[in-house]
Amino acid sequence: MKTNALTPEQIIQYNKDGYLIIKNLFSKAEVDKMYAIAMKDDSIAKNALDLNDQTGKKTKLSLWFTPGNDIFGYLTRSERIVNKIHQLLDSTAPICHFHSKLMQKEPKVGGAWEWHQDYGYWYKNQFMFPDQLISVMVALTPANKQNGCLQVIKGSHKLGRVNHGFAGEQVGADITMVNNALKTMELVYVEIEPGDALLFHSNILHRSEANLSDKPRWSIISCYNSQSNLAYNETSTAWTQAIDVVPDEAILEWENESLRAADFLKKEHDPALKETGWEE
Repeated sequence: MKTNALTPEQIIQYNKDGYLIIKNLFSKAEVDKMYAIAMKDDSIAKNALDLNDQTGKKTKLSLWFTPGNDIFGYLTRSERIVNKIHQLLDSTAPICHFHSKLMQKEPKVGGAWEWHQDYGYWYKNQFMFPDQLISVMVALTPANKQNGCLQVIKGSHKLGRVNHGFAGEQVGADITMVNNALKTMELVYVEIEPGDALLFHSNILHRSEANLSDKPRWSIISCYNSQSNLAYNETSTAWTQAIDVVPDEAILEWENESLRAADFLKKEHDPALKETGWEE
């Protein structure tokens, strides 16, 4: 049996609901180390992008493509995550990393995100199969209603891809379809604690509100793809490269590099920034 395997019941729940919450996937010591590095690594701040919501509030994020030997590369490549992705994608092909992003929603100023599907963006990258794309969000600070936690429409991945268009500076899902989904399916506020993980399907509808609290909401989101799932309009190459899995103890026990060498997404280098799935 694989290390850190999901139970059959968890796999059924993910396929039914479009998401799965795993409590305490990372320990307090691991989260404390990751958050401390996120706060002090100047390459993260230098490569952070300011993204506006429709009211002018800003969310910062830093996005990179290749998982390295830094602390977040170890998280992305950890056995405890990659084994679970293998199970949920149900693919015999290797698992690849599309991109990761450090989300920095600061107190009082952290902005909202419109309803959307990740595949609403990634469809334009011409990935063939949305079922072969999945994201893992790991909370570095508490996420709750007060500080703008993620909201999902339970089971909405079964709708298939919904049309997306611009809503202010953001790309959002067709609001009529969203409202119909809200009449039909359950709205869930994903309130999680540091170290908890949310695994979610590329077609699930989700959004988040502005952070009006006096507490930050920081999280790391890694997006994964089956190597057999081709993308015909994606310029990065990480999505084709099988992940070099590391043992779970790497986060606490291995020496980690700075993110200085990471291949960060830069706004001026990607005119399709709004369509790359950098939100949450």
